[in-house]
Amino acid sequence: MSLIQSARLNGHDPYAYLKDVLTRLPTQRASEIEQLLPHKWQPV
Repeated sequence: MSLIQSARLNGHDPYAYLKDVLTRLPTQRASEIEQLLPHKWQPV
């Protein structure tokens, strides 16, 4: 399953999800990467 489909299944706007994740990814700690998965993601 793609990230876009996973975002949709979790009730997120895929564009907003990907934009936020790609913005936060460079500074996200490796131990906190799981927070960016669609089922755990919380918009800022």
